[in-house]
Amino acid sequence: MALLALDSPVPTALWQGRLLTLAGLALLPWMGYLAATLPPAEAAAWIALDSLEAVCLLAAGARRSTGRPARLPAAGAALLLTADACVDLLTSAPGTELAAALAMALCAELPLAALCAALARRSPRPRTAATGGSATYKRISSR
Repeated sequence: MALLALDSPVPTALWQGRLLTLAGLALLPWMGYLAATLPPAEAAAWIALDSLEAVCLLAAGARRSTGRPARLPAAGAALLLTADACVDLLTSAPGTELAAALAMALCAELPLAALCAALARRSPRPRTAATGGSATYKRISSR
């Protein structure tokens, strides 16, 4: 993740949070475009998927911007973005539609999904009293 910091004094978590938030906000006009250009049934399906992506990205971005772990929203965003890229590629007509879907998958959806997957895997766990933190959690026994 050092590449995202760009040797800046701003912490990496802040850059990650800003990137995720920007991606989530960028989906809003995209959903408007889909609503205006697709048939109603298709538009509803794509807008529903993109809305879930936006919620996950905005939640992960807000959490990372404040230095908190973003495991769950980042995992959700990674899954949804990967599914979006796959469905786009599989349902695109050959030619310019497929080229546009491939460009979006390679330049936006899959790199963002990879960042989210890394955040879901590597985000620090909440500190507990046993590790010197102030939060206390009730242990659930696994029998």
